[in-house]
Amino acid sequence: MADNNCREHIIASAIPLFAAKGLNGVSVRELVAAAGVNLSMISYYFGGKEGLYASVLSEQFAILGKLEEIEQMEVDTLQKFELYVRATVSRYRNYPYLLRFYTSELTNPTACFVTIVKPAIKKVVQMLLDTFSAGLSQDKFRDDLDPADSVLAMVGMINFYFLIEPATAELVDHAPERDEELILHIMDIFRRGVLK
Repeated sequence: MADNNCREHIIASAIPLFAAKGLNGVSVRELVAAAGVNLSMISYYFGGKEGLYASVLSEQFAILGKLEEIEQMEVDTLQKFELYVRATVSRYRNYPYLLRFYTSELTNPTACFVTIVKPAIKKVVQMLLDTFSAGLSQDKFRDDLDPADSVLAMVGMINFYFLIEPATAELVDHAPERDEELILHIMDIFRRGVLK
């Protein structure tokens, strides 16, 4: 197996284990067994279990590139919010363990919280706050709304929809085929709430 392929294989094998048990709940032996590699490979590629966990989180929280693309686009503020919603829904579909890492790091932070998770969350919220401020300065959004509360309400709608899926699967159709409907619904609620 080529170097990069082996490294990626180890990361892919570690994701479900770390998502289920957290950094401290997974042993190096479990990681090695799941990846089908010898112990030295974890040290060689990642410097140890903590380095592997950091690599997993870096991959899981790598939405920043997409956000920078959205930030640079010359589109209406509502379109930027919709692009963010679309990117987030896509991210959760492509990275089904992401919310487990969010909740784990928010409730029981590791050293990676400060270096990886918090900066990623901060970047997302700052981009959305900047977009909301642009909407206010263009006199499109209601000026009686708190920008931070408005942005966090939108983020909450998306995150909670995916977070609560295991508990609501019998009540709500969370199928990926409904993603477009979900996106439009979130944007409709947001639009009606913020526009003048």
